[in-house]
Amino acid sequence: MNPKWNGQFSCFDLVAQTGACAPVVVRVGNVEIGGGDFVVMAGPCAVESEGQLMRTAEAVVAAGARILRGGAYKPRSSPYAFQGLGIEGLKLLRKAREATGLAIVTEAMSEEDVDLVAEYADLMQVGTRSMENYALLEKLGGCGRPVLLKRGMTATLEEFLRSAQVIAMAMPRITNGNPQIVLCERGIRTFETATRNTLDIAAVPVLKTVSRLPVIVDPSHAAGVRSLVPVLARAAAVVGADGLLVEVHPAPDKAMSDGEQSLTLPQFHDMMDDLEPYLAIRDAARQPVPQLAVVGGND
Repeated sequence: MNPKWNGQFSCFDLVAQTGACAPVVVRVGNVEIGGGDFVVMAGPCAVESEGQLMRTAEAVVAAGARILRGGAYKPRSSPYAFQGLGIEGLKLLRKAREATGLAIVTEAMSEEDVDLVAEYADLMQVGTRSMENYALLEKLGGCGRPVLLKRGMTATLEEFLRSAQVIAMAMPRITNGNPQIVLCERGIRTFETATRNTLDIAAVPVLKTVSRLPVIVDPSHAAGVRSLVPVLARAAAVVGADGLLVEVHPAPDKAMSDGEQSLTLPQFHDMMDDLEPYLAIRDAARQPVPQLAVVGGND
């Protein structure tokens, strides 16, 4: 480890990598994140209707996704944009889980929403705008569900782990003391305008080194451009991410939120197939290097 990193991140004792604590495996229903599997979470940015959600859920589970993403409450930049279906969206997510067996990840926007969302979600999402909403983070830490924490659009990795520490401090202590938190790199705001954000791909190996939490990548928000999502997904796999969070929609051009970055159902299926050789590279890199036998020598 870079000596600088040790002093920079070790103060976050509940989430930092230390020799005394094993890496965290986050359990979401019957899915384990951080245990070696590459877990893909996929679905629409926003839950729009039963037909839209069920069609997407059936397609992504058939392609290999393990968790269904979908926003019931949508924080939007414009007050005139679609803000989500609210509780009706949560009910549709539960119906999709019952039909497909997929676990559910969805966002809680404020501490007042946490108890309600926790009744329906298997994994509670903190959106990028909420990464430093400490009242929300503390409430999520005590809600009894694992948490998916997205990196803020201008946050440093130190600030990112500080927010994870806030959640972990509020979590009830369990047997091995592991905080059930998944970190999500989703791109940061830079001067570049060709993409929606800039994927900080180096964040993945750094976070895997300095923290003991699973790390996934959201290539959809990083790119903001549909054609780039599979390419960034491959990069995430090769650098050792534990999974992906991908936006998928049956008709992206008609989507009520983030259609430009959402894959079609066939595109998602192709992306999952195309990931196989990159996942093989990822898995090979995790294997211990075999010791070479010494040949010859003095008799």
